[in-house]
Amino acid sequence: MKALILAAGKGTRMKSRMPKVLHKLSGKPMIEWVIETAGKVAQRVGVVLGFGAKQVKEHLPRWVDVFIQERQLGTAHAVMCARKFLDPDDDVIILYGDVPLISDSTLKRMVEEHKKGADVTILVADAENPSGYGRVIENEGRYKIIEDADLPEDLRSIRTINTGFYIFSGRFLLEMLPKIKNDNAKGEYYLTDAVNFAENVRIVKTTDLLEITGVNTRKTLVWLEEQLRKRKIEELLENGVTILDPNTTYIHYSAEIGVDTVIHPMTFIEGKTKIGDGCEIGPMSRIVDCEVGNNVKIVRSECFRSVIEDNVSVGPFARLREGTVLKKSSKIGNFVEIKRSTIGEGTKAQHLSYIGDAHVGKDVNIGAGTITCNYDGKKKNPTFIEDRAFIGSNTSLVAPVRIGEGALIGAGSVITQNVPPHSLGLGRARQIVKEGWVLKRKEE
Repeated sequence: MKALILAAGKGTRMKSRMPKVLHKLSGKPMIEWVIETAGKVAQRVGVVLGFGAKQVKEHLPRWVDVFIQERQLGTAHAVMCARKFLDPDDDVIILYGDVPLISDSTLKRMVEEHKKGADVTILVADAENPSGYGRVIENEGRYKIIEDADLPEDLRSIRTINTGFYIFSGRFLLEMLPKIKNDNAKGEYYLTDAVNFAENVRIVKTTDLLEITGVNTRKTLVWLEEQLRKRKIEELLENGVTILDPNTTYIHYSAEIGVDTVIHPMTFIEGKTKIGDGCEIGPMSRIVDCEVGNNVKIVRSECFRSVIEDNVSVGPFARLREGTVLKKSSKIGNFVEIKRSTIGEGTKAQHLSYIGDAHVGKDVNIGAGTITCNYDGKKKNPTFIEDRAFIGSNTSLVAPVRIGEGALIGAGSVITQNVPPHSLGLGRARQIVKEGWVLKRKEE
């Protein structure tokens, strides 16, 4: 089985410089949704590109075959542009880059039905308002598709619509493509003509209208986003997650959240984030592509591509940047920023600190206002703080530097050299007091 995804259109109604299929749904370009689904049912996947082909190709896995449709002259013409992909001994599923929610379960039902010996298998649906859609008409066991504009009055009440999803016998499709003509108002070549040539047509029906909804406008994309978000939230609620205000909570469909976790209002959980059991997330937090353990608390904070282990607390107003690893029971407090650093088990950085390109050991105390000076103007340098060190408030650690196990750094220090284990490190100027100096200056 092969799958061919038609994704050459510009999408003029999107009013965008970006190809339509790269617009995101639940954080992921539409074309990626379709490719992932196709890969679950087909051994080979091809994509027909046109407008913005170079941009779209950057988002495609290397194992996808790419074909170019220079001029968009209809669905059959798009398939003709991928002629080398077709094989008489392989069936092919026709999918669309702007219909992102087609499900693998529906496609697998189509495959099973097609195996019964069909030339073509059509996915259909019943629409309350079928106006504008081609209708699938049965006559003495044979099926054909009549476009809405060509429907006679006595057939307009038929609600069974053609979704545009097909499985073709490779041999049948190769025989039919040369027979398809473009003698219509648009001068385009349509796959529906190939369907109407078929002797043996089989039907599969879907009742999920989301999976056959195509995106032609931003309004439709936003509507799909909202429906998908509601579906995800309902799924999480049914599986033991508390979401206090679904109307202000945004969770991408790819996210995973464990039982007894509470999600507070105005929280965004995006990408492939995984959150464990018994956590408390939010309010007003954003978590993107993170791995979060059990019993974690994140309050009013931003976390991006970070690993947060069990029993950690983050925030309020903390920022975890890419490459952050927070080990068990560590605490990251208000206005602390961490980048590409590991914070050891039981370590605390509670106030107003920046930790970048650092490895911090267990049970370290990082005082308020501590910063790692990791950039020397040319490259980033590492800081190492070993277990049970105590870093006094308002300390600057000028990397590369190592603070030994159990060492103590005096508050207000600028540390430019390594401090051995269990040593006191001080790096500040001697205090000078001149009594009465202010009064004398005023007199002068």
